[in-house]
Order: sequence, then structure tokens, then C-alpha cells
Amino acid sequence: MSTNSSKKLSRRAFIRNSSLAGGGMIIGFNLLNSCKPKVVAEKAIDLASLDYSDFNAFIKIAKNGAVTIFSPNPEIGQGVKTSMPMIIAEELDVAWKNVHVVQGVLDTENYQRQVAGGSQSIRFGWDALRQTGAKAKHMLVSAAAARWGVDPSECTVSEGVITNAAGETLGYGDVVEEAALLEVPEEVTLKDPKDYKIMGKDASNVDIDEIVTGKPLFGLDYKADGMVYACVLRPPSFGQKLVSYDDAEARAMPGVIDVVTIGEKVRGLLAEDPSFGSKISSSDKVVVIAKSTWQAMKGKEAIKAVWEEESKVESTEEHDKILNDLLDGNKFNTMRSDGNIKKAFAEADEILERTYESPFLPHNCMEPMNFYADVTDEKVHLVGPIQTPAWKAGLVSKMLGREEKDIYLEMTRQGGGFGRRLYGDFVIEAAEISDKIKKPVKVVYSREDDMEDGIYRMALKYRIKAGIKDGKITAYHLKEAAINDNMYGLIPNFFPAGAIENYQVDAASYDSNITTGAWRAPYTNFLACAEQSFFDELAELMEVDKIQMRLDLLDKVKPEEDERIQYSPDRMKDVIKMAVEKSGWGNKPSNVYQGFVNYYCHNTHVAEVADVEIENGEPVVKKITCVVDCGIVVNPLGALNQIEGGVIDGVGHSMYGELAFKNGKPMANNFDKYRLIRMKEAPVVETYFIENTLSPTGLGEPTLPPAGGAIANAFKAATGNRLYKQPFIKTPELLKVPAKEIIG
Repeated sequence: MSTNSSKKLSRRAFIRNSSLAGGGMIIGFNLLNSCKPKVVAEKAIDLASLDYSDFNAFIKIAKNGAVTIFSPNPEIGQGVKTSMPMIIAEELDVAWKNVHVVQGVLDTENYQRQVAGGSQSIRFGWDALRQTGAKAKHMLVSAAAARWGVDPSECTVSEGVITNAAGETLGYGDVVEEAALLEVPEEVTLKDPKDYKIMGKDASNVDIDEIVTGKPLFGLDYKADGMVYACVLRPPSFGQKLVSYDDAEARAMPGVIDVVTIGEKVRGLLAEDPSFGSKISSSDKVVVIAKSTWQAMKGKEAIKAVWEEESKVESTEEHDKILNDLLDGNKFNTMRSDGNIKKAFAEADEILERTYESPFLPHNCMEPMNFYADVTDEKVHLVGPIQTPAWKAGLVSKMLGREEKDIYLEMTRQGGGFGRRLYGDFVIEAAEISDKIKKPVKVVYSREDDMEDGIYRMALKYRIKAGIKDGKITAYHLKEAAINDNMYGLIPNFFPAGAIENYQVDAASYDSNITTGAWRAPYTNFLACAEQSFFDELAELMEVDKIQMRLDLLDKVKPEEDERIQYSPDRMKDVIKMAVEKSGWGNKPSNVYQGFVNYYCHNTHVAEVADVEIENGEPVVKKITCVVDCGIVVNPLGALNQIEGGVIDGVGHSMYGELAFKNGKPMANNFDKYRLIRMKEAPVVETYFIENTLSPTGLGEPTLPPAGGAIANAFKAATGNRLYKQPFIKTPELLKVPAKEIIG
């Protein structure tokens, strides 16, 4: 039976409490204690000077017992640099306070799936990371047992100290050299979750001290001897190419070293790897090389370039018509088709059909794109923030005609990713520039570069149609029309797949020269809002309880009979029921209006309830109650950060996010024109976990998609109006509050 726990410290409460602590925060922690008992750690340890023994690519243990665990996956704020080593340390059976964590480099031989994307790092690493720690522990215990001349089964371990039946003890550091020489066992016994000492306990971010004190961690912080800086002048509009340029003024500016063009090697790469073509412009680009970032940026501004249309330049108004035409047409790719929707609609007593719209969105990572490259005859050294290091190393090797073994890629901490750093066009630029100028170089984007030459979430529309016969939902048809790749729009095997006998999902796409790709919670970030809004309206039309309608549909789902179904109806029902209970659904004061959603994505089941109140004649989101079933929670503190961040991001972009285009050019290039949610607008987020011992699932993305639907349904309760188009703030119906509420 599942139980639950809650964490109720909201972001507002944190801000308030920290401000009461005298105007600042004091954060400290003891990095390295010896694993030996009764040993006091030094205040500082030079990790590089320690004599380490390697157990594998993840673990090093020194003679004094110091434990270093390497985190293999890119850290983009999702917390894997903390949680992945926690999993290893749990099975290794060391005290977490005795562990030092180091970011691993790209190593395709020893690490698997070094990717930050899809909220899959912990899920895919779960078994392998536990085995890694457990096997190292087995070797250490075996070495101690051999020294004592006893059977390993007679030994126990606690926090890096091995004890035999006679009460004798050895620290890991005492036996590390012998242990490292032993054969790695094929099979080991893993801990029962009830015995966990590290996982399930709050752990602070391992980088928090460096983050707070401003020590170098991020790509923008990286420096190397002899390094120069590069800023790139790219086409001002999608669909343009470089004709000519005048660099005389730029070359005369202080600090400017050179002005070059790039693009030749990229065109060769595009010919070899056409799948990458939509992610990199084929136009030549002008690059200003300087002694500092500022000097490179000012030099770039001084370049006088002439551009011409290479292909059609597009505008938001054109996209709107194109998407409508796609929805009205018949050129669809059918993703799933159950039963006979045509017959079911023909026989229906009532039909509900609605269209939902969402705009392009930029990623707006707090740290703009940047990367370091040093291309020499000996090797290609790459350093910076990237979500897909192996993919980028492979592309660089192709572009330069080098062996992949020549590519050495180091990952820095990333100031946001959200899918933008999956693609790494900035990595390709850095490598091409360094190869051309024969110097180590760091490419740096300005905020304007970041927004004007992005890889955006595509604009898209959904049309949803349902048929009702004898009080039952008998047909459901979901159609998507997207600008560019429709693989990022919809999921045919998520709820309500399997719950409705006649069910069909279709997709159509328009091929645009505006670059698009994954944006936080791809596939679902707007679909959840559209579908969950539609379910509420459908329940109103049928005059049935909104919650009970969802539960009744879930009762019909039989995953054991349909292997295509990806969600668990039972786990979904659990989060629904807890959300109803914890949110006080239906029992709030008359001035609080609630909206409900349930959703599954990235292998995680979520239910959210939004509380909205009318303030100064406008509906305001005050609180989101969020219930999550993500299996075992490795680090509750980190999990809360992901859940709250996802909810607030979902609310913010549903309310305010929009990037329009005119003649192929984005109409916003900085935060003075692009609206983000502000601190005072962030709702309180109250989180509850369904506790179980199932393997962990995603957390970085699953709470974002439902948030838009929750507030849309709450706004309907508050104003009486349905919202069909994001951003909601630009929808006139949002502010049409009943007069009695304004007066009251």
C-alpha cells in the first residue's frame, strides 16, 4: 500500500525565512572526513595530492579513506551531480559527508548515456549506479576479510568502516590497495530500500558552496592560457545568407585581434549529416576575435554586413494561417487508431470540438550559449555546457576530419538547458573558429544572440473532438498541426489512450526555416494544457463530476492487454485521489476557485490543483498543490526544487510566454520585450509524494505540462470563460471577471 509524505516549504516561505536570518545565508559543510573511526579531518585536503586507487570510472578511494565519486552526466540544474553519486555512495556504504563529488568528462567507454534530456538520467542510471557502488564495497570487504583470514560473510560495513565478528575494524583506506587489485564480481546483493541511509534523505547541492561564493563552475567561467574570445555575427533573419561585409571599423577597435568567416566546414558537415541541417544555418558567419568578451561584442556591432534571402522568410501571421489550413486538411500522419472514429462520431448524440493554440518559445537559459575549443594537431580540447557531449564530440570529429579518440570534452555546470543545449551549434562554431585561427577560443553569445538565433519550441495547434453516446464518451480524435518536426508535439499512447474505444491521434507539420527543437518537457508541454482543459469542458457538457469522469476512464484502461499503453492507471488514480484530499478540492472558501489536472509524462504520474483568487478585478494564481509518483525519491530536497521549478515554469510560460516573428526575425531579443513570470507572481507550491519502492522516474520535466491546464481550469471557475490560446495574459477572456466578484 502506498503511503505519502509532504514537504511544505514554499519558495515564498524560503525567501521570507532567509531574509529574516540577518540579511544573508551561512552555508558550510565538511567535505572530507576519513572513513576510519576517531579520525578528525583536516580543514582542507588537496585532493590532487592524494594517493588514489581506482575501482572503476566512478569511484576513487585514497589511503586516508577520502572517497571521490565521479558524476558522469551533464549537470543543468536538475541535480544529477548530487543524486547520482548519492546512489553510488548508498551501495558503497560510506558516509555522505565523507564524499567528494567531481564532474566526469566525456567517456563513452566507461559511461553510458551521458545525456541530460528527457528526465532520464536517474532512471537509466539507477541499476548501473547501484551495482557500481555495491561491487566496490564487495571488493573492499573481501580484501579486509582476506587480511583477517575470515569469510567475507562474517563482516559488516557502516560508513566506510569494516567490522569482523571479533569486533576488529578496518577503514576502507586501510585495505584500498589490496581491494583495487581484486577481480570485479559478476553479481552482488543490493540493499533493501528499507536499509537506505543516504537515499531518501535531504542532501544539499554538492556545488552550493562554489555557487554561492562565485567560484568557477559554469562555461562562462572557464579560462585557459592564451585563450581569445569570439562573437559571431549571424543572419538577422531565418532564411537569409551573407553576401558581403565591411570589417574596417571593427578591426580598428581596441582589443580586436582578427575578423574571419566560418561556415565552410559546417556545409561539409550538413552534406554528411543531413539530419543536423535544421539545427545549423548553412550561411557564412562573420566572427570577431578579441582579447575580451566585451571587445568582441563591440567589434561585432561595428561589422557592416549585407544579407539576402536564401529561402522564404516567415511571419507569425503566416504561420497562423498555415496551421489552420493543416488542421482543416487531410494530410496527416496517423500515430494511433483504435476502433472506428468516423462511425462513432456519426452515431454520437453530442459532439464537442475545440482548438488550442500555443506560440513559439525561446529557452532563455540564464547562462547564454558559450563554449571553449582548442584545436591542435595533437588533440581537440572542448570545454563547456552541453547536454549531449557524445553527440557533439562526434559531430566535431566529422567536421574536422579527426578521429573521435582525438576529441577530449569536459563538461562544466550549466546555467540552464531546457533542451537548448541538446543541439550544440555553438560547440561546432567554437571548434571551427579554433581550427581556423589556430588559437584556443571561447565563443560567447550575448542575450540578443541567444534569443535571435535560437532553436525554439515550435508554434502549434491542437484540435480535439469527442463524441458522446448514451452519456458515455465513445469517440476521441486528437489532431496536431505544428511548425516543423511533429515528433515533439504529441504522444499517442498517453492518457486517454486505452480508455476510449474509438480513439485516433493524427499529426501534420509545416517545414519552416525557423529552427525548432526540444523545449522543456517536449511532446507534452502544451498538450497537457489542451487535453486537460478539454476534459473539464467535456465533463461540464456531460454534466458529470470532473474527477469521477477521469477515474471512470482510468478504470477502463488495461495495460496488460495493450502493451502500447505507457502509463499506469492505478498509479494515476493514486495521485488523483491524494491531490483531491490534500488540496481541499471542493471545500475551499467561496473566494477560492480551483482547477484540476492529472497527467503522465517522462515516466512520472502527476496531479495538480490550482487555487485562484480575484484581486483588484483580476484572477491571480495563489497556490498549486502537486502530487507526484516518481518512485523512490533519491534526494527529497533536490526533488522539491525540480517539482517547484517545473510548476512555476509551467505557470509562467502559460501566462506570459510568446515569441512572434516578422519577416523571419524574432520580435523580442531581450527580457525588456520578452515576458517572464516575476517573483511576486510565483504561486506557493505544496508538494506531496506517493511513497513506494519502485525504481525512480523523471522529475525535471513532469510537473511543468500540467500546470497550464490547472490554471486554465481554475480561471474558468473564477471567470466563467474558457481559455484556448497561450499566453493567457493576452486572452481578453482572462480578465472578464463577473461583476459580482469585482464588487465583492
